[in-house]
Amino acid sequence: MIKRTLFFSNAVCLTMKNKQLLIFNKETREETSVPIEDIGFIIIENNQVYISIPVINELTSNNAAVVFCNDKHLPFSMSLPLDCNSIQNQLFSVQIASSLSVKKKCWKLVIEQKIKNQAKVLEKYHINPIKLNEYAKEVKSGDTTNREAIAAKLYWDLLIDVDWVRTRFGDYPNNFLNYGYAVLRAATARALIGSGLLPTLGIHHHNKYNAYALADDMMEPYRPFVDDEVLDFVRENPEHKEITAAFKKKILCMLTRDVAIGTVMRPLMIALTMTSASLAKMLSGESQTLALPGFV
Repeated sequence: MIKRTLFFSNAVCLTMKNKQLLIFNKETREETSVPIEDIGFIIIENNQVYISIPVINELTSNNAAVVFCNDKHLPFSMSLPLDCNSIQNQLFSVQIASSLSVKKKCWKLVIEQKIKNQAKVLEKYHINPIKLNEYAKEVKSGDTTNREAIAAKLYWDLLIDVDWVRTRFGDYPNNFLNYGYAVLRAATARALIGSGLLPTLGIHHHNKYNAYALADDMMEPYRPFVDDEVLDFVRENPEHKEITAAFKKKILCMLTRDVAIGTVMRPLMIALTMTSASLAKMLSGESQTLALPGFV
C-alpha cells in the first residue's frame, strides 16, 4: 500500500481521535481528518503548527516519519520509531556482526547501480552515457578505486556545467537538490527502520556524528531520481532560483513515481522497503544480492 504524504505550510493543529489524524486550520477554522494508518510521511514547515504527543506516538507506532523543517524551510529533523520490528534485536546483532567483506560487497552493488542510474539520467536528457556505463563496470569491492566520485564529477559536468560544483552549501541548483535529498533521506531511514535495521550503522559512511549513516549509504542509487525531478523542474522554470511550493509538491510526488526493481515496477516508496529488506537478508547471509532500483 502506498502511504500518504502530508505537507503543512500553514498554521494547523494536529490532534487525534479514534485513530484519525484531525487537522484543524487555525485560519479558516475548517477541520479534516485522515486515517493515521494511511500516512507515511508528515512534513511540518510552519513553526506555528501544533502537534500533540499522542499523534506523534501513534504515527511512530505506524512507522510514519514526521519531518520538521528549520527556519529556512528545509527538512532538518525527523521522528522515527525505535522499535517497530518483531526481530529488531536480532537484526541489530546481525548488523554489528556483519563482516567487512559483506559490507564492501554491498557498497559495490550500491555504487554500481547508482552510476548506472546516473547514466540513464544522462541518456534521458540526450547526453552520451557511455563513459559512465564503463565506470559502473569498473567498480570494485568497497569501491576502492573511488569510481563513485569520478563518475559523479563527469555526471555533473555533463548534466549542468563544468564550472558548477555539487556541494551541500553551493550555488543554485544545489538548494533544490539538497531539499530533494533531505526528503529522500527521511524516506530511506523510514524504510530501514521498518525492516528492523539501525540507520546509524552504515556499510560505508562512518561519521560518529551521523545518526543516519546507513540511510546515507542506501539512498545513493535513488539520488538520480531526485536529480531528474530537479532537472525537469529547473528547465521548465528557469526564472525560479529559490524553492517554491510547486517544487516541494513535485519532490513529494517523487515518492510515488515508478522505479524498476528487477523485472517489476514499484512506486519509489515501496522500492525503498524492498531494498531495505534485501539488505537485511544480505547482512544476515540469507542472500547474496540487493534489490536495487533501476531508473526508468
